[in-house]
Amino acid sequence: MLKGRSLVEPEDFTLDEMEVLFSLAEKIEKDQKYLRESCRGKLLASLFFEPSTRTRLSFEAAMLRLGGNCLGFAEPGSSSASKGESLADTIRMAASYADAIVMRNPKEGAALLASRYSSVPVINAGDGGHHHPTQTLTDLLSIKRLLGKIDNLTIGFCGDLKFGRTVHSLTKALSRYENIKMIFISPSELVLPEYIKGILKNKNIEFSERENLEKSMPELDVLYMTRVQRERFFNEDDYIRLKDTYVLNTEKMAVGKESLIVLHPLPRVNEISIEVDSDKRAAYFAQAKYGMYVRMALLSSVLGVI
Repeated sequence: MLKGRSLVEPEDFTLDEMEVLFSLAEKIEKDQKYLRESCRGKLLASLFFEPSTRTRLSFEAAMLRLGGNCLGFAEPGSSSASKGESLADTIRMAASYADAIVMRNPKEGAALLASRYSSVPVINAGDGGHHHPTQTLTDLLSIKRLLGKIDNLTIGFCGDLKFGRTVHSLTKALSRYENIKMIFISPSELVLPEYIKGILKNKNIEFSERENLEKSMPELDVLYMTRVQRERFFNEDDYIRLKDTYVLNTEKMAVGKESLIVLHPLPRVNEISIEVDSDKRAAYFAQAKYGMYVRMALLSSVLGVI
């Protein structure tokens, strides 16, 4: 069904197609031997023009667990991009060696451009502040596994909502589900972009914008924390002023629902206190593991081995 398809943004796949991926990921989670050798002989080109830990390692772990292999680079200085090679040429080259490409790039639209020049599927692992669709699949699978559903929920997003590509992707994806309410919590300098709010308004999705996290906690089924991203700021003083605006601690967790789950795309800096890790509602490390399973499901699907 997904063989040969690229994934540039969450809406490239229908809800039914995503449900198939979630079911496949859950099957892989339950049976660690399932699909273990399905990608033997397949190569994944891992092209990371921007630093990454979880996304890069989870893709490489996913491919290796499926029996395939990886090649590529973890930063642009070790690629011909440092010599001035165009992205189009890099993609053409990688597509001639590999069966699929996963790419992270700091420039918005880079993944779409790559998909137009590639003869093999391209998976967007983050393009600037634009999209991060496999993190969105991870987030949705985490919500489904931990709460048993994705619809009829109130979801709070807190932190850097202006530059946060994970927030933008997940917001767009959640707008396709039934009876979703969203609460956006940020300083005025880091509010959600107008184009995302326009999408929600056009779909009649209920949402509100606030600055106080603690007052919003009792309403939430899901709290999606994000870090203030130093790499997106042009002014160091602005980053320093805003980076510790929100810190989730045990006092704030105390007013949240017993059924609340706390997600974070990671890495965290100061926005979640380490003391929260022992709270059973802290789900961000489980979320990271779900990311490997959903990427296993995605790779096996786009490579056509299932």
